[in-house]
Amino acid sequence: MQFYVFTNSNMDTPLTVVVARGEACVFSARSPEPAHEQNEDSAAVITIDDNRAVLALADGVGGNRGGEVASGIAIQQLRSAIEDGLNNQKSLRACIIDAFENANHTIVERGLGAATTLAVVEIDSGTIRSYHAGDSEIITVGQRGKLKQQTVAHSPVGYAYESGVIDEQEAMNHDERHLVSNVVGDPAMRIEIGPPLTLARRDTLILASDGLTDNLHIEEITELIRKGPILSAASRVVSMVKQRMAHPGGDHPSKPDDSTFIMFRRSE
Repeated sequence: MQFYVFTNSNMDTPLTVVVARGEACVFSARSPEPAHEQNEDSAAVITIDDNRAVLALADGVGGNRGGEVASGIAIQQLRSAIEDGLNNQKSLRACIIDAFENANHTIVERGLGAATTLAVVEIDSGTIRSYHAGDSEIITVGQRGKLKQQTVAHSPVGYAYESGVIDEQEAMNHDERHLVSNVVGDPAMRIEIGPPLTLARRDTLILASDGLTDNLHIEEITELIRKGPILSAASRVVSMVKQRMAHPGGDHPSKPDDSTFIMFRRSE
């Protein structure tokens, strides 16, 4: 078992990790705003064995360093739950659910005044399952651009978009887009578990904080990640997000924020 943990990172380029008979590319950087001193996002790539892995991303909510602490707790609790659970013959699914619940309890008990999103993907022999609380998204795209999976953001705007009350353009520009209604660090937290999805050989999976999804439309994300070597695709995403954050105005979205994502693609 190997753990690659990224907390308070400020990368210039994506990092590639070989995992679960595929490749994962990780990128995490703090907001370009001068007053923003800490990256409140955290991420992890956990290899269980040749066929199994866990990818995780947490986006801290609350500021004043509390968000950074909360996201770090979520990732640490995931690591501990997997280590302890697998040693006691628990399923990977049970370990992940334990991690959500343990992280939620820890953050609530500490009284941080902060919380975090948590998006987790379990990989097992080319089949994935998603788990999430909050508005960090999990998206799966086919090589030809077919959207095979997109989690629903746990927010008033996310629910309105999913139900068709507003369109994507309205959701991207909504005044309350930043509000999140379900987070780790709330006694009422709930875990949304997705159905199993078998990845085709060239499908691309991405977990993303809102530093990515607030700056790129879903069609743009799909086009950027669906083709070419995975490191090249990840580098294109980084370049586009940086460009959007640096140049507000016009017809495109622009919201400076911490930006973190993990991309995964099977090699076999």
